Amino acid sequence: MSDPPLQLRKILGRRDVLAIAFGAMVGWSWVVLAGEMIVRAGTLGSILAFGVGAVMVWLVGLTYAELTAALSRAGGEISFAFVGIGPLGAFICGWTLVLAYVAVCAFEAVALPTVVSYLIPGFDTGYLYTVAGWDVHLSWVLVGVVGALALGLVNYIGIRFAAFAQRVAAVCLLLVGLAFFVPGSITGETANLVPYVTDWGGVLRVVIMTPFLYVGFDVIPQIAEEIDLPLRSVGRIIILSIVMALGWYGLVQWSVGLSLPLEGLADRALPTADAMSVVYGSPWAGRVLVIGGLLGIATSWNAFFIGASRLLFAMARGGMLPPVFARLHPRYESPVAVVVVLTAITAVAPFFGRPALVWLVDAGSLATVVAYLLVAISFLVIRRRYPHLPRPYRTPAPAVVGWLAVATTTFFILLYMPGSPSALAWPEEWAIVLLWIALGAGLAFGMRRRAATLSRSRQARLILGDYARVLDL
Repeated sequence: MSDPPLQLRKILGRRDVLAIAFGAMVGWSWVVLAGEMIVRAGTLGSILAFGVGAVMVWLVGLTYAELTAALSRAGGEISFAFVGIGPLGAFICGWTLVLAYVAVCAFEAVALPTVVSYLIPGFDTGYLYTVAGWDVHLSWVLVGVVGALALGLVNYIGIRFAAFAQRVAAVCLLLVGLAFFVPGSITGETANLVPYVTDWGGVLRVVIMTPFLYVGFDVIPQIAEEIDLPLRSVGRIIILSIVMALGWYGLVQWSVGLSLPLEGLADRALPTADAMSVVYGSPWAGRVLVIGGLLGIATSWNAFFIGASRLLFAMARGGMLPPVFARLHPRYESPVAVVVVLTAITAVAPFFGRPALVWLVDAGSLATVVAYLLVAISFLVIRRRYPHLPRPYRTPAPAVVGWLAVATTTFFILLYMPGSPSALAWPEEWAIVLLWIALGAGLAFGMRRRAATLSRSRQARLILGDYARVLDL
């Protein structure tokens, strides 16, 4: 049985990679969740929460930077975990991260009709049913489904077109952000910042949301095989994208906190848009910001769709999923079956209505941190077992960074567990996690026969390519 021609081409430049990573981290959540986070923690409390989250993400990002430059293959975490903790660890890491990416895609499919509802008064028509006290309308569902189909088409056409669309949307998003942050900081009322911290338990509730909001730099390892850059630069872009995201979210919380009083903030559907309307003294400004949020939906949705498709492609190429998911389109070189499945899953999300937003944030956050923990462990193991592995980007004080990454990710995981004041909600959020675990176990059981036909060395070649020879696997 010969190896199939499943190599992806290197076509992504520096601007493509940075736009994909930054655009992934800055989606719609900054528009719709800013008010809820300020109510929970206060303006400075929410900024502090983002800072705490950034420390964990930065530590993990340093491990990602070194590993991505050293093992530059599609589905990067699969490669890292395979070398560090073996085939089972690679499957668990990959499958867990797929949940995080699918959660983001589903989040954006729910967010899209929320934007349209804000822009078009009276848009919600055709009542269907009620979910968690929220009425789901046919018009609302249709917009989310159409958005999912459109994004699926973009990714079907291939990475080159998807990357071009990402660059354009990311630049426009940055311009809208600047139009809000600068005047918002100048004209805002500092009295609105009081109380600076509303509740320390609320700060923790915001902290557990931050991994989901920062997730995005880890899309870079998924597309590593298609990046046409010096490998050292890839590591640097990972760290830069995290810094940019921290700056963005901090400025959002600061500008909203200055512009709107805390009283009544929880009742605002889109507090960030309302804040921009206050800054400019006109409702049209809020609509401009919502259009910026629409661009954020596009960049985040597209980036995570790309990441999920490459991750599932890599798992299938490595014998962890059915081989149909590893087949590439003869012209567009996109993983067709993966694109179709992801489009279908994303299109289902709008049927659960707006309450699904918070469920997806929390469940996706737990999945993200579990994957980060496995990568941090793999980083330490690879450092010890394979000191000869070429490392174009070297993390400073690797042992310290690695163990701190393990400690912080473990701490974050405990925050989601029952008994914690910030535990996942039962049954909705835990249902998402448990159903995903059951689906993964079913897939692993179904693939056991194919996995049995692959020797460790052959699977290493499929997952790692030429790196298998360098590592003598």
